[in-house]
Amino acid sequence: FTPELVQAINETLEKKEQIILFQNRRGYSNYIICNECTHIPKCTRCDVSLTYHKISGKMECHYCGRKENVPGACPSCSSTSMHMKGFGTEKIEDELALVFEGARVGRLDTDAARSARGYEKILGAFANGQLDILIGTQILSKGLDFENVSLVGVLDADSMLNFPDFRAFERSFQLISQVSGRAGRRSKQGKVIIQTMDPDHPVIRYICNNDYDGLYADQMEERQVFGYPPFRRMIRISFRHKIPSILDGACDLAARDLKEIFSSRVYGPQYPAVRKVQNYFVKQIILKVEREASYERARELLKGVLDRISANEVYRSIRISVDVDPY
Repeated sequence: FTPELVQAINETLEKKEQIILFQNRRGYSNYIICNECTHIPKCTRCDVSLTYHKISGKMECHYCGRKENVPGACPSCSSTSMHMKGFGTEKIEDELALVFEGARVGRLDTDAARSARGYEKILGAFANGQLDILIGTQILSKGLDFENVSLVGVLDADSMLNFPDFRAFERSFQLISQVSGRAGRRSKQGKVIIQTMDPDHPVIRYICNNDYDGLYADQMEERQVFGYPPFRRMIRISFRHKIPSILDGACDLAARDLKEIFSSRVYGPQYPAVRKVQNYFVKQIILKVEREASYERARELLKGVLDRISANEVYRSIRISVDVDPY
């Protein structure tokens, strides 16, 4: 919590008003790291670090759900100097109890509200004034109206802005604007504090100025230059296999055939941000087709290439999926 946010929370609590804190990451710590060799425990089935959840006392994979015990020593170098890094909604809940003694704190994420009844119970307690501070993920950004909420804190805007996706800026603007709208819903003036390491980031400025038109113009210009929707249709072809060499061979063959047909409209193959999920390695090819082009013809040509891959005896076991407009 920045000093500005701490002061604002204290002032809000003194006025007997309520606070919403937004962090779009559940769990306690994002990952555990060894101070000696920098080893980070990862899921054995997915290419992601394990998130520590204090409520279960386990490290969990947010892709496949696998759970593991917290290691007493580093699996790589046996050092006992291991530390937790990053923060999620569970850690915020713990820290609030230490910083703001006596504050009644609730948490709303998919761990705390696993059913519709649990979700309604937490929201009901907040609406009835039984909670002073509500922490949550994007589950609380839409459709909620609390008349006594006068402060909203966005704790880590940078994690959304730096997500590797062409819609990251649009989604960040949308999410932060929506959660900001929870403050000052009635006659009272609300206050929003956005914590970021880059306050001069254009999206942060657009949010602070409530400048949707500016964001729209900026994003449309960028998407036109790089051929992203809505100027082109995007087709994502995903290939999955347990053996990387077989996957590479199939993807290279598919990319070569597609480039002969679609030329520079083909991008990849490349690994996504998470290259292995549930023991399957994943590679993707992106196809961008002009809006005025015949979509039926493009689909027919793409089907021909993928059918030839599937008919190949070596690549028959590869799982292929096609997602049109994957956003």
